[in-house]
Amino acid sequence: MEPRRPAPPSEGASSEPEPIQPPQLDPEQLRQFEQFQQFQDYLRFTESQQQGRMVPATQQGSPPVPPPPHGGQVQLAPPPPPPGPKIKVPRWVKRLAWKLLSALLILIVLIIAGKLAYDHFFPDNSNDNRPASETGGGKYHAHTELSTAPYEAVRSVYDAIAQNAVPMACGRFRDDVQQKFADDLGFADCKVAAETLHTQVTNVNDYAESIFPSQYDPDATSITIDSCAFTIKGGPALGTFVVTKIERNQWLITDHRPGPKTCAPTTAPSSR
Repeated sequence: MEPRRPAPPSEGASSEPEPIQPPQLDPEQLRQFEQFQQFQDYLRFTESQQQGRMVPATQQGSPPVPPPPHGGQVQLAPPPPPPGPKIKVPRWVKRLAWKLLSALLILIVLIIAGKLAYDHFFPDNSNDNRPASETGGGKYHAHTELSTAPYEAVRSVYDAIAQNAVPMACGRFRDDVQQKFADDLGFADCKVAAETLHTQVTNVNDYAESIFPSQYDPDATSITIDSCAFTIKGGPALGTFVVTKIERNQWLITDHRPGPKTCAPTTAPSSR
């Protein structure tokens, strides 16, 4: 008797068991699942960099990430650990940087101070050829400081003319009195007056010191000073000045009257 052969499989039947299909995901769950996989890959990549080695995102042997349950939400992994401590700058580097910054600031201050001092002692007269209507020969408010004594205000005019410092000479007058000073002495404007009077100076030092401090009422706010009350040497006398106290206890020439170019001998007021 022949042994019984097993019955052949029926047509269309499979000899292997069918695999279990994962649950179907809707588009939103599928998108979240893909984002979760990308995040897991990023975590593995970051960890491998911190350990000094590179691991591909799809490392062999890594456990597969199961899909989220049907109808559930993807659970994200915790955030990566914070970065390591920052590198501290050495203390000597900070001290060196501070010293360099301090030296730079001091250098800038010295340059500015030097420029201001140079402009004060060596004024630029390159624009003095402009019309008097533009320059006025010099404006008193352009000066940082005026004289703090009445006689010194007049003496500074003699000194500026002796030194040919035109802006300083005219700057001791109030703006409208600059032209009156020129008219009283027979010149077109204050600039021309100061330049021409300088050419008539025969002794710079004597002329610059012709007017010297004298006694006056400390409560006075306006004083009249006649050039011929002093002995004018080394150049022409400049007439009579009216000086007025203004802000910051400074004195400004606010009026002028003509006088003789050569004064008659007289007794000078109390000396220095």
